[in-house]
Amino acid sequence: MRFAQTAAPAAALAALLTPAAAHAVPAADPIGRAAGRAVTLPVRDGLAALPVRDEDRTGYERTKFKHWVDADKDGCNTRAEVLMTEAVIAPEQGASCRLSGGRWYSPYDDRYFTGPSGLDIDHLVPLAEAWDSGASAWSPTEREAYANDLGDGRALIAVSAVSAASNRSKADQDPATWLPPAAGYRCQYVTDWVADKTRWGLSIDSGEEAALSQVLSQCPNAPISVPLAR
Repeated sequence: MRFAQTAAPAAALAALLTPAAAHAVPAADPIGRAAGRAVTLPVRDGLAALPVRDEDRTGYERTKFKHWVDADKDGCNTRAEVLMTEAVIAPEQGASCRLSGGRWYSPYDDRYFTGPSGLDIDHLVPLAEAWDSGASAWSPTEREAYANDLGDGRALIAVSAVSAASNRSKADQDPATWLPPAAGYRCQYVTDWVADKTRWGLSIDSGEEAALSQVLSQCPNAPISVPLAR
């Protein structure tokens, strides 16, 4: 089943990063990465801690990120798990985890949708963007884990597949070229983007950094708690 993003163990949540403690972490690794550890820091500090590098899409193929899988062998794949977790009104679950009915809110375009067929499960940080930002060096197992990440509720999100402002207009773009049409959701979107890149140890490019900084300058400097995946 899908894990809530707030379910990190209390002991791990005690790993709070503050400016006073930052000098104890090597400059090359301001987060102090260790899989399973949770870090909490203001989102603008999280952005500043992300490495800035040029992106390279050489060799990318979507099939290198295996999805959707049934990791816990409960009969429901990742897509179904996200749909069941994010439903405003729960769908009916039939044989082989076939879902029908239900109601969802699509934050990208601030609309409600009935029935799962009108929804995509979006990788907040798209697979191609992850490849560009470091996943090209990962093992197939790590890429599969990324593509089916149920360990943090920000990583995968049910959004409209059919409206004019749908996820499909986003495709593999980063915030330098695409932001949600629903302006009221943009602070949450870029905050979650920083959290997801922090979780997986991904880099950002200079255009992405500028776009994230510009949006975040108009948003609360909210704390992000991130369970590190790697």
